[in-house]
Amino acid sequence: MSRRRRRRLLRAACLAAALVTAGPFPVAHAEPAAPTAPDALAAPAAPEAPDTPAAPEAPATPNEPVGILLTRLQGLYQQAEQAAEAYNAADTALTARRSEERRLSTELGKARTAVTAAQATTGRLAREQYKGSRGFSPYARMLFSGDPQGALDQRRVAAREGARRAAALDLLARGEQQADTLATAARKALDSEEKLAAERKKRKDGAATQLKEVERVLAALTPSQLTELGTREAEQTAGAQRELVESGKLGTQTRNPTAAGGSALTYATAQIGKPYVWGAEGPASFDCSGLTSQAWAQAGRDIPRTSQEQWARLPKVPLDELRPGDLVVYFPTATHVALYVGDGKVIQAPRPGAKVKVSPIAANPLLGAVRPDPDGAPLTRFTPPPLPEGASAGDDSGYSAETEPATSAR
Repeated sequence: MSRRRRRRLLRAACLAAALVTAGPFPVAHAEPAAPTAPDALAAPAAPEAPDTPAAPEAPATPNEPVGILLTRLQGLYQQAEQAAEAYNAADTALTARRSEERRLSTELGKARTAVTAAQATTGRLAREQYKGSRGFSPYARMLFSGDPQGALDQRRVAAREGARRAAALDLLARGEQQADTLATAARKALDSEEKLAAERKKRKDGAATQLKEVERVLAALTPSQLTELGTREAEQTAGAQRELVESGKLGTQTRNPTAAGGSALTYATAQIGKPYVWGAEGPASFDCSGLTSQAWAQAGRDIPRTSQEQWARLPKVPLDELRPGDLVVYFPTATHVALYVGDGKVIQAPRPGAKVKVSPIAANPLLGAVRPDPDGAPLTRFTPPPLPEGASAGDDSGYSAETEPATSAR
């Protein structure tokens, strides 16, 4: 073997050893950004299931004395409204759960896209190392450099490329972990959604059973019994209103609404005469909280859908500081709500079988009042919207304090 050939083989062997020691070749491209973590990766806790509505009492019969019959019917009305508000709460929670699932699914897609990008980057690094597509590695350049400063520069380049490679691998690991976490959260949200759907159906069926019982009893009453029932209810409402006014709890000062409160009142006034339908929120029919929530939505302010949530989440206001547009809430379990008109009156969707109307504020047992726009300034001038003819006609109360159920609606 000639001396020249031996020198070439020795040089090639040294070069190969240097290349093996140097590791992967530098990569000039930028690595993908790490996926943005969502606000909450853990699946939201499933809401507690509402209490099962109380079982209906023994069916009322038309042969009972009118006083007892009225009490029994009022109890059925109250149970029906509880079931309606429970349905509304389940429906609202179900909508929120679907929105959360969509958000988690979107985040999951982003995380998986980031994982795919990181996998592509890592694969490209491996291919470049295998093929040697970038020529000499930084370590090889340091080995053959006669310039000390150049060698130091090449060392920094090598360190930077090593850190870049480690970052890509770390990004891959974190992306995979995040994708797994999001997938678990999405599955939990879906399971919760299915439970809520089942709860909604149970509430709907329970309310339908209550309403059928009310319809059966009313259909069997004679005209004289219906007249007497109406008279008894009117007497009860008038007595409760008189007692409230004489107590001074309503105050004597007349207040104007805010611009939003006036808009809510105008909307509610336009709904007078439309039927009560449980679970309805317009435009053809309403239940109690459907009317109040839609009135304020039309005024540009979203408030909770159910009477319980309106009572729980909106600022409380004393009865002697009521202004038009405020919400008046009834019963210890907050299962009924109306919109204050002024002058001791409210607009409400009273009960199944009734229509939206103007009623005395004491038509049902008062719990308190809330204000959707506590920061709003009252108008200096306000002309109440005209009430349609017969706005106060019909039954005012569907319930009585004696028949408040022992269990809450939720």
